[in-house]
Amino acid sequence: MAIGWKGYTDGSAWDELITPKGNARSAAQRAVRYISSLSDEDLRERRDAAELAMRVMGITFTVYSEEGGGIDRTWPFDIIPRIISAREWQRTDAGLKQRVRALNMFIADLYGKQQIIRDGVFPKSVLRQSVNLRKQCMGIRPAFDVWAHICGSDLVRDSDGTLYVLEDNLRVPSGVSYMLENRSVMKRVFPELFEDYSILPVDGYPTRLFDMLASLSPRPADYPTIVVLTPGIYNSAYFEHSYLAQQMGTNLVTGNDLVVLEDDCVYLRTVGGLERVDVIYRRVDDLFIDPEVFREDSVIGVRGLMRAWSKGNVAIANAPGAGVADDKVVYAFVPDMIRYYLEEDAILPNVPTYLCMDDSQRDYVLANIDKLVVKPANESGGYGMLVGPAASKKERDQFAALIKKDPRNYIAQPTLALSTTPTLCDGSVEPRHVDLRPFILSGESQHVTRGGLTRVALKKGSLVVNSSQGGGSKDTWIVDMGDT
Repeated sequence: MAIGWKGYTDGSAWDELITPKGNARSAAQRAVRYISSLSDEDLRERRDAAELAMRVMGITFTVYSEEGGGIDRTWPFDIIPRIISAREWQRTDAGLKQRVRALNMFIADLYGKQQIIRDGVFPKSVLRQSVNLRKQCMGIRPAFDVWAHICGSDLVRDSDGTLYVLEDNLRVPSGVSYMLENRSVMKRVFPELFEDYSILPVDGYPTRLFDMLASLSPRPADYPTIVVLTPGIYNSAYFEHSYLAQQMGTNLVTGNDLVVLEDDCVYLRTVGGLERVDVIYRRVDDLFIDPEVFREDSVIGVRGLMRAWSKGNVAIANAPGAGVADDKVVYAFVPDMIRYYLEEDAILPNVPTYLCMDDSQRDYVLANIDKLVVKPANESGGYGMLVGPAASKKERDQFAALIKKDPRNYIAQPTLALSTTPTLCDGSVEPRHVDLRPFILSGESQHVTRGGLTRVALKKGSLVVNSSQGGGSKDTWIVDMGDT
């Protein structure tokens, strides 16, 4: 039975594929027409084929239980793609590059002269209370003055179609491997659509990542020694660590595989002896990378690593200390940073944000907490936040007390009607809310993935898209309309 689109959406949220009148948006017309021609059995077969491919390919993520253990689950995937025109993506690409340039200039400034504070554009009090400021990084200048080499910025679309940046992930952003594997699975499930559409590719990302990392090497070489540093197999993103290392042709290592010698260089232990390491793509948090400088009890870091990095003998991506800009309070100042450093207006707007450290803004948040989303400054994964309209009075009162106790640690934003896309749910197609995480590489040059990881809230009405809280994902197609 073919899918009927009339009445699919009530127009309360912008749908990425279907207009309120039930017509396909221009970039999605061929895909919608084809999917509509499939029977329920056809759709089930395609969905089952996708799930089987995910299991066979070993595409998993880890959910941590309340008991403290980790449960590996197959990556949740929906077979109906999200489709964006290449013309719209050009603006998004430019906006993301602009944003990350300004953020890298900001980080370099904070660990240098702090001119943005001297000029009164950024409050010194925010920096003073930052939990991600690493004083050990003061005065260090990484290659190209780039600190956040890999950034994952989360984008959301409101009910009027406006695209906003919701947050920037600058520490150890994850998800790009799932973007790549989603595309691989979709090519198996809908090969005929890839013949009909001019879909911009994403599979060159590992090569671009390798080239960006290689550009950071302190030693001139055609093929520098690059390693991916992982906390180990029990980390929730271990699949991605191993996947990227394999795709780049580099070694996947833990802290025990590396050693810093008296020459303050990093070496990899191999069966043939020690091999000097030029670049470390680290997937370990700052506080655990070097027990000599940060947490003494860390068993997943490398003693002396900060020494080697500060002397320019090894490059680390992302650089230690980059997380100072991965703060939801700092996020509110990004449009000001863009004007300050680049003398440009932001191409992509922020979501309107209230800073609870400001007395008048805090009063507004407390008076309207039932209408707002309240977030702690440094949590991720959708944890620790309050969705006011969906919360009980008890929960709102508890959050109000937390805000009063530590106002610097909280921001609030309006509850956006996140855009939706058609999603296969128990044999029928229904709208589900989505966001989008493109990945921006910065080194000697910049590159933005053509699309990104679309995360979808599989629970009806939910705005939480994180896989650890019941979310899934979709393949994201950037379609060149000139060829359709």
